[in-house]
Amino acid sequence: MAGEESTPRIPGTLTEEQAGRMLADMNEIIRAGEEMRKLRAEMIKLFIGFGWTQDRIARLAAMSQPAVSKQMAKHRPDDDQTPPMELSLDQYDTPWLEGRLWALAEEISETLSDTARCTRHVNAVARGKKRFTPENVDELRRLVEEDLRLHRATLPVGFRDVYDRISRGLDIPSKPTATAASADTTPGAATVSASVRRTLAHRIQRDRLRGDA
Repeated sequence: MAGEESTPRIPGTLTEEQAGRMLADMNEIIRAGEEMRKLRAEMIKLFIGFGWTQDRIARLAAMSQPAVSKQMAKHRPDDDQTPPMELSLDQYDTPWLEGRLWALAEEISETLSDTARCTRHVNAVARGKKRFTPENVDELRRLVEEDLRLHRATLPVGFRDVYDRISRGLDIPSKPTATAASADTTPGAATVSASVRRTLAHRIQRDRLRGDA
């Protein structure tokens, strides 16, 4: 509009483009925060299903007793509830494999003191700026492959074997009995979201790589 074009920008102020980029970054952080709160609530529901006590959950989640009590009342197990989900590392639905890939990439990045090709990607995932879309997962696989090839002498031999197992699983379409969205025969798998499965696989894989599990 003519009126807008005739209004000079005050020196030292932000341009519309700068403001837009800044607000977009803020929106990413806000969205990541909302997603993390939702994920925490789902994890608490899972812990309740495991039969963990209110005190134990409150301590681990750094939450108040009333907040945990509210969650427990909302998600109190009943006699018809399916058994807790399986926590075996060798599961082959896509979210589970993505979580394992994410963990492996983080371990590679830390082992190489953040000089790995995959470092920027895993940092973006941690900040909520990267989602687990098929395109982003393919990119992370490519970066991990490059790191494994370029740093073969530095990285533990087992990293390559773990990646090969994950890669083969991702190359094969998810089995109908291994996806959270289907009628899964894996105990408890149909009751949790992809985010929860991805997060659990990530934690279990990292502990396994470190020899803690």
